[in-house]
Amino acid sequence: MPSIFSRIVNGELPCHRIAEEQRYMAFLDVMPLEKGHTLVIPKKETDYIFDLEPEEYNGLWIFSRKIAAAIGNSVPCKRVGIAVIGLEVPHAHIHLIPLNSGTINFSLPKLKLAEKEMQEIAAKIRKAYSLL
Repeated sequence: MPSIFSRIVNGELPCHRIAEEQRYMAFLDVMPLEKGHTLVIPKKETDYIFDLEPEEYNGLWIFSRKIAAAIGNSVPCKRVGIAVIGLEVPHAHIHLIPLNSGTINFSLPKLKLAEKEMQEIAAKIRKAYSLL
């Protein structure tokens, strides 16, 4: 059975897409810790990030770096934090989270943002990405 992220890649589920390349995709997390919290994935479903082929693994990080720059240029934050956990969805993914404090805490309550606000945030990050 395909992961939820594979279903997003295949267009079966909606997302707030930030950017897409041949092998990678970035979209807003639907349960963000902060406004602009973005997930970056390889399109090819692989459960564990360290099981990616070296070229795909390196490409994922290069793509993530561009997305992080776009987030940093469009969402008020001191930095963009990175987290790779890998247990909640069996599809390798990187969390890019705008930070204004020094920690990422996944046990904190998630934000519940209105659809319009999610669209606006995605549009800002997409625009910043297009200017890179």
